[in-house]
Amino acid sequence: MRSILEELFYGNVCPNTECRSKDKEVKELMGYIADHHSTLNEMLTDKQKEIFEKFNDCYDELTDINEREIFVYAFRLGTRIAIEVLLPKANS
Repeated sequence: MRSILEELFYGNVCPNTECRSKDKEVKELMGYIADHHSTLNEMLTDKQKEIFEKFNDCYDELTDINEREIFVYAFRLGTRIAIEVLLPKANS
């Protein structure tokens, strides 16, 4: 059995995709978003569709940046907690 670091190296650990697909609430919300996206797309002119797609692209990019920053922060926080738990207390 490989260590978690080896699994991460080989691409077998992918936290940004693992948690989304299993949550019923997220699946339901994604369905609503897809439905509304389709409905709105049918109502728009070609120029409006172009603007809407640019908006979606920008929003997706912003979401990716936010998810990355949250992941890095949480990983660092978790590591700091693990270090504190494993190191002897300085004032003992």
